Amino acid sequence: MIPDRETSFPSAADEIARASGSAVDAVLAQIRQMIVDGGLKVGDKLPTERELCERFASSRNTVREAMRMLKAFGLVEVRPKVGATIVDQRMNRAFDLFSFNVTEISRQTFDDIQGFRELIETGSVIQIFAAIQPSDLSDLREINREMVRAKSVIEASEHDLRFHTRLVSIIGNKSILDIYRIMTPVILRIMQRGKTRRTIEGETFREHEAILDAAERRDALAFKYLMRTHLRAGLWTFEDG
Repeated sequence: MIPDRETSFPSAADEIARASGSAVDAVLAQIRQMIVDGGLKVGDKLPTERELCERFASSRNTVREAMRMLKAFGLVEVRPKVGATIVDQRMNRAFDLFSFNVTEISRQTFDDIQGFRELIETGSVIQIFAAIQPSDLSDLREINREMVRAKSVIEASEHDLRFHTRLVSIIGNKSILDIYRIMTPVILRIMQRGKTRRTIEGETFREHEAILDAAERRDALAFKYLMRTHLRAGLWTFEDG
């Protein structure tokens, strides 16, 4: 039987994790090696969740979280009764980022990543305003509502990321969107840091709505101020560090 809990038994992934990062990071590294050794390419299927658990002697929760990361990264597509299929050629570049331990986010990492996002999400306001359509605003508001309906902080953070990725996609620049997606693991960690159901249902939801209201009015000054404030909101979590 495959245990459902992270602490059910010590695994090979856990041993790697103690030396280099989290159990999820370890499984991601093992999946990368499996892809390289097996010569897998776009269109090929990955083993099932159960098979991955057995292959890496890891718990179901760890493997499931690793697959959630791959899906959020846009590297695999997961469909019922089909499983996970590789859909992106950028596997090696993406996994290079996974090789860094992003379990603990430093103040410097926060400043670097959020500063980059600020350049993209506020610096492209002219392009966003020129391209944004009522259907885009409708999609973004629905994603924001899905974030509130999420059952966990992790799931809510994924919707939070979807919101910002969808906004960036409006720019219409594939290179910018690719770079943004490559930062997915670190962005998700930042979004999860210090988050609670209360902050998601309150501050985060309201800040998103205010940003969309400014976009709908084509108020560039308000949009940039609100976005900058929103992206810097997690800074307080480092005050005691």
